[in-house]
Amino acid sequence: MSEIAILGAGAFGTSLAMALSLNGAAVTLWCRNPEVAENMRNTRTSPPRLPGHNLPKTLSVEHDLTQIQSPTLLLAVPMQSLANFLQAAPDWSQRTLVACCKGIDRQTGLGPFATVKGGAPSADAALLTGPSFAADIAKGLPTALTLAAPTDSEGLALQNALSRPALRLYRTTDTIGAELGGALKNVIALAAGMAIGAGFGDSARAAVIARGFAEMTRYSMAKGAQPETLQGLSGLGDLVLTCTSEKSRNFSAGVAFGRGETPDMTSTTEGIATAEALAIEAELHQLDMPLTTAIHAVTTGKIDVHDAVGTLLARPVKQE
Repeated sequence: MSEIAILGAGAFGTSLAMALSLNGAAVTLWCRNPEVAENMRNTRTSPPRLPGHNLPKTLSVEHDLTQIQSPTLLLAVPMQSLANFLQAAPDWSQRTLVACCKGIDRQTGLGPFATVKGGAPSADAALLTGPSFAADIAKGLPTALTLAAPTDSEGLALQNALSRPALRLYRTTDTIGAELGGALKNVIALAAGMAIGAGFGDSARAAVIARGFAEMTRYSMAKGAQPETLQGLSGLGDLVLTCTSEKSRNFSAGVAFGRGETPDMTSTTEGIATAEALAIEAELHQLDMPLTTAIHAVTTGKIDVHDAVGTLLARPVKQE
């Protein structure tokens, strides 16, 4: 039995499974699609979402979830599917569930850590987040992530179990800050992409990043997050990565919106669902979230990017 299993054979889940098994550790990767799982076993190559990689010898691929008995499970399923996945899966008692997705559930308003805690109360919950692209992890390129757990002892145990030479984990007990940083940065990445797609230039993108970070920090601290968490990998680090690279699904979707095009919705673009959830909360509780509100209006077709910029620029001037 492998000590670690990754549930979800998308690009990120597969890359994590490859990275964790490179040092010779036995790791299991669960794939929902039986045909894809069988092909991965037979060819020892990565799935269509992450093509071009050979699977390490110590990585096994499984389709039957009931056969996976690993005590530590990394949940690499989309945020909007996480709650249903937890309900439909086997008993989670006496196991550690590490959420590896980012966003806010549009139905419950909860982040990944809170969703795991509520959906699997008999398990120990943790969160792995931070600036990372699946392709970089799969290639063994240096990557640093945040590991958030309720107690430092739990975090330390997971940090030792999951750290690898090219995968450096920093631990925190601020689960609120870690999950909100990973969620809100996707919304700001949409805004940064819109600025570039609409031709507003890099100066406008820099302004979006700076003001977006202020919005992220203000909201997260109101929810109980620590400011230093937002200044770290799971906040500022992830924000910079997703706002400056075309590898980011959220940034690329934003570019399409900025050009007046329909973005590719075949891949997971968590920022759209997160903007919806946060815009509803901002309206209900009178929260000052101008960028998030504007992005939600654009992604739902209520206004275009140029109208959104006009609305933002028309706000009263104030101190930074």
